Amino acid sequence: MSDNRITVDWETARAINRDNWEDRVPLHEEAYGLGALDDPGYLTPVVRTDLEALAPFVPGGTVAGLDVCHLQCHIGTDTVSLVRAGARVTGLDFSPSALASAAGLAEKLGLKVAWVEADVLEARSAVSGDFDVVYTSIGTITWLPDLVKWASQVAALLKPGGTFYIRDGHPALYAVDEDAEGLQLRYPYFNRGRAQMWDEESTYVGGGKVSHSRTYQWAHPLSDIINSLIGAGLRLLRLDEGTTLPWKFSPRMVDVPDGYAWPEAERDLVPCTYTLVARKPQE
Repeated sequence: MSDNRITVDWETARAINRDNWEDRVPLHEEAYGLGALDDPGYLTPVVRTDLEALAPFVPGGTVAGLDVCHLQCHIGTDTVSLVRAGARVTGLDFSPSALASAAGLAEKLGLKVAWVEADVLEARSAVSGDFDVVYTSIGTITWLPDLVKWASQVAALLKPGGTFYIRDGHPALYAVDEDAEGLQLRYPYFNRGRAQMWDEESTYVGGGKVSHSRTYQWAHPLSDIINSLIGAGLRLLRLDEGTTLPWKFSPRMVDVPDGYAWPEAERDLVPCTYTLVARKPQE
């Protein structure tokens, strides 16, 4: 079995990844079905799912009236959905094209969002203000090499008593061979300090192709994710694991409400997502 792991510095990897995400913007504008947002009551399936999970941990069970920072917001479909749920939202991403697309979407919909172009690992120095909720979902932290630094940014953005929420692909899922005929492990679960290098013209949605096909990602076991947040001073409130995804990880996955899942006979064998809620203690 070939090993796609290499050693690469963050500045190089970030620049190459940003080129890839810049290419994704027009493809995702077409594939995301932005027209659904023309309905003023529409929230993306991702945000509908996340708000339900977040409800027990925010005042009154809603983000309405709260200051929310959405990290790695891409073209803003989930960001504007948070605004529609009543939050005051700041969206952060490292792709200028993605933010331009997001700003255009918000303007078209008549929604107010503060957009910030920055590396998420330097979010605190780029963003003004403190937040009741820091939110990230889905397909985010595999793009980052340093979870200790990431968690420190999350903690620094939160007000005392503020809540952090993340839903993402499960590290166990990312170890599975997406092209195998059955469930079979192929990729590393544990992070040994090296990135996984990929060369793929397609993205996770739609049929378009990118010009900059190389990307770098990092495996993060669940223990590293949790311990990075604990180490940053946050208190874990809840951890859940799920069996459905909002994107089709493998061609063998089948359609289910609001996403995709493994065939029913395999659905209980490997988790697809984890959802984690943590809180910054009151001073």
